[in-house]
Amino acid sequence: MEVRYSPDQTGFARMSTNELRKSFLIDQLFVKNKIPMIYSEIDRSITGSAVPVGKKLELKATKKEMAANYFAERREVGVINIGGNGTIQIDKKNYSLKNRDAIYIGRGTKKIVFESKNAKAPAQFYFVSYPAHAEYPTVKVTRKNTSSVNLGSLKNSNDRIIYKYIHPGNVQTCQLVMGLTELNEGSVWNTMPAHTHQRRSEVYMYFDLSKEDVLVHLIGAPSETRHIIMRDRQAVLSPSWSLHSAAGTKNYSFIWAMGGENQVFDDMDFIPMDSLL
Repeated sequence: MEVRYSPDQTGFARMSTNELRKSFLIDQLFVKNKIPMIYSEIDRSITGSAVPVGKKLELKATKKEMAANYFAERREVGVINIGGNGTIQIDKKNYSLKNRDAIYIGRGTKKIVFESKNAKAPAQFYFVSYPAHAEYPTVKVTRKNTSSVNLGSLKNSNDRIIYKYIHPGNVQTCQLVMGLTELNEGSVWNTMPAHTHQRRSEVYMYFDLSKEDVLVHLIGAPSETRHIIMRDRQAVLSPSWSLHSAAGTKNYSFIWAMGGENQVFDDMDFIPMDSLL
């Protein structure tokens, strides 16, 4: 597990392109038969993935970074499958996850094991975890069970659907909220006008891009913006003081996950377009 430390706004303004990428970009996800993880001191999030091919992969705690006997000893976990059909064993119960299915795993779960139904079309499990102060039951969420909202317009190149998977009113959690946004064909902008939310951090993971496509992710304070060039199945960490918005060379999808002291979806501070620098 790699540990990341976030700079403050003063340090951020002095960072080079390479330093920005090393601090905020997660570009080694979805490796076959491995569980790569990034531990961020921003709200103590852990971001990772599991692509089991012909074998099972168990999510285990790392003694040095987590000082825990098992991964979810003091944590909750949100998982969304963006690959083929798969199964997650959660303690003694198995849950089948198809493409775009999700599951919330509560604190106290001792065993988490990932498996694909077909090695030729493996599941691609993406997960984000935050510390938890209480135990809540495991809940599987399909796309049909989500609440969704349409935002933007094709005219403004940001016509998109937001699916709220792990969210108040749908799944009870300590602090984790998680969902998936899909941009319709002809749209490339997400989260513009941009915003910040001082009371929680966020992780974005972009996918549904071809090898030839790139995405420009905006990061930083509204008066000191920078960008990170991103590609398919890469994630980016967003501190509470930073805006988070992006445009791609085609439409795409992304999974968003947040943790902090407030779970209200629209608890955000909008940034006027004419104040961006």
